[in-house]
Amino acid sequence: MTTTIAPTKQSKSFRSHRGSYWITTFGCQMNKADSERMSGILQTMGYELAEEELKADLILYNTCTIRDNAEQKVYSYLGRQARRKKSDPNLKIIVAGCLAQQEGETLLRRVPEVDLVMGPQHANRLETLLNQVDNGHQVLATDEQHIYEDIATARRESTICGWVNIIYGCNERCTYCVVPSVRGKEQSRTPQAIKHEIEELARIGYKEITLLGQNIDAYGRDFKAYEFNKSGKLTLSYLLEYIHGIEGIERIRFATSHPRYFTKELIDVCAKLPKVCEHFHIPVQSGSNKILKNMGRGYTVQTYKEIVNYIKQIMPESSITSDAIVAFPGETRDEFEETLSLIEDVQFDLVNTAAYSPRPNTPAALWPNQLPETIKIDRLREINNLVENTAKKRNLRYKDSLQEILVESINSKDNSQLLGRTRTNRLTFFPKSSVDSKSPQPGEIVNIKINEIRPFSLTGILL
Repeated sequence: MTTTIAPTKQSKSFRSHRGSYWITTFGCQMNKADSERMSGILQTMGYELAEEELKADLILYNTCTIRDNAEQKVYSYLGRQARRKKSDPNLKIIVAGCLAQQEGETLLRRVPEVDLVMGPQHANRLETLLNQVDNGHQVLATDEQHIYEDIATARRESTICGWVNIIYGCNERCTYCVVPSVRGKEQSRTPQAIKHEIEELARIGYKEITLLGQNIDAYGRDFKAYEFNKSGKLTLSYLLEYIHGIEGIERIRFATSHPRYFTKELIDVCAKLPKVCEHFHIPVQSGSNKILKNMGRGYTVQTYKEIVNYIKQIMPESSITSDAIVAFPGETRDEFEETLSLIEDVQFDLVNTAAYSPRPNTPAALWPNQLPETIKIDRLREINNLVENTAKKRNLRYKDSLQEILVESINSKDNSQLLGRTRTNRLTFFPKSSVDSKSPQPGEIVNIKINEIRPFSLTGILL
């Protein structure tokens, strides 16, 4: 997934004008949150958002390395900017994020026109690093370091829904995943810093926050000296209770959860806190215990089902979404069908799917039992068909129901519609106004009667 920073009401320049900038973001929500912070830093430095990419004085690509196609797309973008720099030597090119961390000096050798290569842990140091570039240096910043607090400069894409990082990095060692080597070790933010950031968002009108972390339910386990609750542990459950009373925030979400750390205590806390939305994203990756073991995931299908069943018992209206990888090295047809069976059994609201892609510095990339591309394509097509059918079946429960929708914005594809999400995170479209009412404004919560369902979105009428 690729996104670009777009203008918002928060756009502001605090110093003398230094030129224009453009940020393109590849990958996950963590990358999007990092891009918002870096955009804010650039604006405090005096940069203004460019009208289009090819007219910007500074280009920043915030990159992903989860799959090979994302990596190749970045190099394609860089080739275009490298050619442009030959006629405009003052153009600054920055590569940030996971690919920058993975490639390091290799990226500089491959595209010497790049001025700055910086890993995710250096996002808050963008100004310092850019000052080095301005002094004539080509800068490489990929060393592992502590992530310092910097919550005042984020320039957010939405004025209603905000992302809040609560834990950086990852300590897992999944055999297919490059994230631990590019995002570093787990570093939890203090509850006080997190609460302060959310209070600031509430003060300027935000209504929904999503807590972010690579393994968000592992939050706090690196704070060995802290004693915030009766058990002497700082956990995600404790944090949710700690921030729940912030005035102005109407909805709280969190992602992404790891089945290894998802506890009954967490589910109980979510059930009792009215602001916590009934949506859980818990990646399963495979329905085969053998494949899960080879992936190094640390749980079984049975323990995963126990989590799901307890959620359904305590919060029966919840939506449960997941991730799945097909054609992992050595995956047999029977093992793939175990994943299909799990999707049928759980009835996920959505599953993000991907064919296995060998990544640098991961054990699975070196295994001899790689599957051919033809099998990857066939299995991905088959699982996607099942996911679409299952999602539409799940959406039948919304037909003719009344749903609380937080209005987010106008539908960019149809200006006569507004869009928002249910508490269960289902995207919903509806006309701007009913016959006898004014159009709701972003940030309002409205009642929508659902009259049309699709696999991944809903349409309704304003009541």
